[in-house]
Amino acid sequence: MESKLQLLRKHVRTFPDFPKPGIQFRDICPILKSPPALTAAIDLFEEQVRTIHPQVDLIVGLDARGFLFGPLLAQRLGIGFVPVRKRGKLPGTTVTAAYDLEYGKAELEIQEDAVSPAQKIVLIDDLLATGGTLCAACELLLRLKAQVLGCLVLIELKDLRGAERLKPHTVFSLLQY
Repeated sequence: MESKLQLLRKHVRTFPDFPKPGIQFRDICPILKSPPALTAAIDLFEEQVRTIHPQVDLIVGLDARGFLFGPLLAQRLGIGFVPVRKRGKLPGTTVTAAYDLEYGKAELEIQEDAVSPAQKIVLIDDLLATGGTLCAACELLLRLKAQVLGCLVLIELKDLRGAERLKPHTVFSLLQY
């Protein structure tokens, strides 16, 4: 496990002062470009889910980078994948949740029939910062009466305390900064 985490760490690039001064942007694009690093990430997520949440029914990925990891993980687990999108991107009847960003508001949507009541869900995204996006996604799933088992992220920015905001839902992060 440690060698896989080291491989991931090696493939995360930091861009200081992007998108604005004082921000240390963690770029995961080199992980996506490297088949061994991407495989390591999915291996680690798979191990976590099989160990902690073996009863999971669906993986739900957040727009847009949760779409990169979620389908791969779902395929490995032999279960389905459901996208949560930014408002206006899904056809049909949707359920919407608003959330705050540091620069304004945003909204997420899920198709009303994407999950069934009592289905067991694990959410996945690339990054946990303040937790706003994952909280909104959890709210959507709870409104559809699904059971949120936990959240998976590639990177967690610990100083922003997003995991605290997500309680009682658990967060598993591969890398912490």
